[in-house]
Amino acid sequence: MFQSRAEYDRGVNVFSPEGRIFQVEYAIEAIKLGSTAIGVQTKEGVCLAVERRITSSLMIPSSIEKIVEVDEHIGCAMSGLIADSRILIDHARVEAQNHWFTFNEKMSVESVTQSVSNLALSFGETDRNSMSRPFGVAILMAGVDENGESVLLHMDPSGTYLKYGAKAIGAGSEGAQATLEEQYHKSMTLDEGIKLCLTVLKQVMEEKMSSTNIEVGVCRKNQEDAGKFHLMKKEPIDELIKTL
Repeated sequence: MFQSRAEYDRGVNVFSPEGRIFQVEYAIEAIKLGSTAIGVQTKEGVCLAVERRITSSLMIPSSIEKIVEVDEHIGCAMSGLIADSRILIDHARVEAQNHWFTFNEKMSVESVTQSVSNLALSFGETDRNSMSRPFGVAILMAGVDENGESVLLHMDPSGTYLKYGAKAIGAGSEGAQATLEEQYHKSMTLDEGIKLCLTVLKQVMEEKMSSTNIEVGVCRKNQEDAGKFHLMKKEPIDELIKTL
């Protein structure tokens, strides 16, 4: 007789008879409690937009970081347990700088994501530096490689990462992903991609959208700052919201 599900969902290294690891599935469910994050990849570059959940009028919105810079050509948006994401982001930053120091070239977006996924897979091991459970965070890694290719990758707690043209994670991800599938096309410009991010985010947000409760990150090529990731300031975001 097979044991009940409860017997298998306690161990992070134990498969159930159906071939499932329940702790990883629970970690993926935890991401659905996080704030919504959306990424869109275009030929001109890549953009990220994330909702900031401001739960108190006393909270300082700028202290909520949902989009961070990994390297000067790579940015990252996260949803889920943000404390878990800090470990992964710090690891990605160290790997990117080590690669540059050793090989005198920028690390590709996919290679950075692969190094993060290797860390995400190390849960439950005896190594003192590894987590005793899966990381409860999903990541959208976005950037422009040295060859000029813009890349958007999604990684979940199972350590699986895939390339996407457009991807949504977090609480409103199901509705947002359905809208992205309808409206996204590969020939769109980066400005159209940014507008699509904000339009979809506005649809799934419970609060009224403003430059205070969202973050937008952009990595644009074919300009003087080609391939450099930056966070948009309040004034441009306000101007974009007015056009929606």
